[in-house]
Amino acid sequence: MKKYTIAIHGGAGTLVKGNMTLEKETAYRACLDLAITSAYKKLEDGCSAMEAVEEAVINLENSPLFNAGKGSVFTSEGTHEMDASIMDGSNLKAGAVTTITGIKNPISLAKDVMLHTEHVFLAGDGAMKFAKSLDYKILDPSYFHDDLRHKQWLNIRDTDSFQLDHSVKKDSKFGTVGAVALDQDGNIAAATSTGGMTNKRFGRVGDSPMIGAGTYANNLTCAVSCTGSGEYFIRGVVAYEVSALMEFKGLSLEDAASEVINKRLLQIGGDGGLIAVDVHGNITMPFNTEGMYRAKMTSEGEKTISIYKD
Repeated sequence: MKKYTIAIHGGAGTLVKGNMTLEKETAYRACLDLAITSAYKKLEDGCSAMEAVEEAVINLENSPLFNAGKGSVFTSEGTHEMDASIMDGSNLKAGAVTTITGIKNPISLAKDVMLHTEHVFLAGDGAMKFAKSLDYKILDPSYFHDDLRHKQWLNIRDTDSFQLDHSVKKDSKFGTVGAVALDQDGNIAAATSTGGMTNKRFGRVGDSPMIGAGTYANNLTCAVSCTGSGEYFIRGVVAYEVSALMEFKGLSLEDAASEVINKRLLQIGGDGGLIAVDVHGNITMPFNTEGMYRAKMTSEGEKTISIYKD
């Protein structure tokens, strides 16, 4: 039987066991379960890794629980600016968008950049013009409004502070979302989507839409999706660094990912985690924070949904 597998994340951060209500934890687990099961079904039916990671991320973007799509945080202007990227490990093609507004599923727009342009990365007004050229529906800001996200913003909106989605008060919501997959044809893919950081200014862009920083996929090595303190993931070129350690130093997927997250990222002051899969179906999900929303499902019958360190 051909091996196939999918892994997803919903953000890493200060997730202290016992500080979250049972009701909230149950809701997070249910959303992760829906996303992983839906994406796995795609792989089971013979769909590509690209289709599977898009499916997983769409489900997470549609939930107000995560900082992507519907649950995106507020900027300093009280608006929503979303980022997303996707990459196909079979041909190194990729698509990404940043600082877009009103798009229900940014990951799908990122995929369309890859499929329908000769570019990789579209930003702001240009990305929105592209979306309109494909007849994307531009949703009213009310669709993206969430009371908890709004409260987070109100607490700091008149200051110069900003707030990473993974380092807010312990009873608040987290995260950037992402997925990596291996399909029945032996191809891998990665996708990442985020609403950025609360009260961000000046068109700030994190690692999530940057190929090589927050997202990377190469059939020679692995597919990676990151979450955490974006500026540090950019500086460390984290997603590509995992691939490079495998390709040029011969490290295993697990050893390469651990080296980057638990050593190199910490050395420059960054925190967060990543999920990764290789062409053999191996999965690793390291993080150097207290928790990371994550799940995996394999053709060998393994299925796990986790929040805290095991």
